[in-house]
Amino acid sequence: MDRVAIIRAEAQRFSDVLSETAPDARCPTCPDWTATDLLWHLTEVHFFWAGVLARNARADADLAAVEQSKPVRPDALADIAVLREQATASLLAQLENLADTDVRWSWWQPDQTVGFTRRMQTYEATMHRVDAELTAGLPVGAIGPDVASGALDHAVDVMWGWQPAGSHYEPRAVIDFIGSDTGQRWSVEFGRAGDWPRAQRASGMSRASGTVRGPVVDLALWAWTRGGDVEVSGEPASVAALDAVVSNGMG
Repeated sequence: MDRVAIIRAEAQRFSDVLSETAPDARCPTCPDWTATDLLWHLTEVHFFWAGVLARNARADADLAAVEQSKPVRPDALADIAVLREQATASLLAQLENLADTDVRWSWWQPDQTVGFTRRMQTYEATMHRVDAELTAGLPVGAIGPDVASGALDHAVDVMWGWQPAGSHYEPRAVIDFIGSDTGQRWSVEFGRAGDWPRAQRASGMSRASGTVRGPVVDLALWAWTRGGDVEVSGEPASVAALDAVVSNGMG
């Protein structure tokens, strides 16, 4: 997978769509945001991670300088679009010059590498491009099966897996995600860590008490709360544990 090419193409499509959208149009998947807010969000994200990589940030203490280096948000959507192009170019220049194994800060403590940023930004750019198309009332464009399966991996292993420090994880159900077009299967254990609904990979010995079935792209969109046509079945308590995690969003 050429992640740099994917990020570049997805960010460009994202910007092109929003540039032709009413600035105050609401984003249905992020209802607190307008089209302008959505465009600024990815712009800010790319500036931030470009700064983390360029400044060799390795600890929380390094982030203040990264934040201070970001530009002030303009008022006009067109002006933000110019900054988005600069931000994406800066991020991609860093990714093209660094190896996945190079050490850099990330919010995901188990993986403090450039590789984490490269993966995360692949899926963030893709899903925000979907947000842009939904905001504009356009059909959702194609997502490669490899990107979709990676996005589901990332949802399970990272986005759903974060737990508050000192919390105790309690498993409640195992759900199998089944790609009806690819035959891929993800066995996922759903539960809670303190007040947080959480999930993690299920052990091979765990018995599934529910399934989510659909084409792999739809599985990824559904897991990332961007739509997707899937069939959910299983024991009511298991489906409730699944819904608690998915409806909590990507935090």
